[in-house]
Amino acid sequence: MKLNLLVLRCANIEASREFYEKIGLQFVKEKHGKGVEHYSSCIDSLAFEIYPITKDEVPCSSRLGFSMQSIDQIITKIEIHSHYEFNGKTIYVVVDPDGRKVEIS
Repeated sequence: MKLNLLVLRCANIEASREFYEKIGLQFVKEKHGKGVEHYSSCIDSLAFEIYPITKDEVPCSSRLGFSMQSIDQIITKIEIHSHYEFNGKTIYVVVDPDGRKVEIS
């Protein structure tokens, strides 16, 4: 089994897109049929999408983690909330515009 889709519901999709672009994702704007405009990015075979929340929704508090080759340039672009050591690596924790904690290593 392989995860192939992750949708984040966000209060402000523009702010969220800008945040996730700072950590290296590239997005395209999409709209399927009569659906809402949203952003999509591909990470290997995973579609990572940012959708606006509806009036009755609140953003979830799921925690995300991204592993990448080099984080030196990334951690200078965003505010680090905290960090910790795990398996000999430093894990940096940042917070997205909806308050989700995002780990970067």
